[in-house]
Amino acid sequence: MSKTEKWVEIGKVSDVPVRGSRLIQVAGGAVAVFRTSDDSIFAIDDRCPHLGGPLSQGIVHDQRVTCPLHNLIIDLASGEGLGPDGGCVRTYPTDVQGDRILLDVSALKQKKVA
Repeated sequence: MSKTEKWVEIGKVSDVPVRGSRLIQVAGGAVAVFRTSDDSIFAIDDRCPHLGGPLSQGIVHDQRVTCPLHNLIIDLASGEGLGPDGGCVRTYPTDVQGDRILLDVSALKQKKVA
């Protein structure tokens, strides 16, 4: 697969609020795309590993998001839950070219459907 076939544009950096997120629908579920205060972009599954809360509705701080249901903190880079409840969400590679956000399609194809 060539680089142009692997990466798909999913939106613009300017479409994602600073310290916020946008939700994109993919085969098998939803992916939350986050923008941190330093304009880093991360993409993870939109389902908290603790009780399934919508991470896209959480509070973004540093490179982490706090689940809106039970305050589990998720590291956006690794997908790991921090704290006693732990757990992990799947992360997806992103690339930013100018204002364009690209998502690795090959990673989406590997996504397991529950």
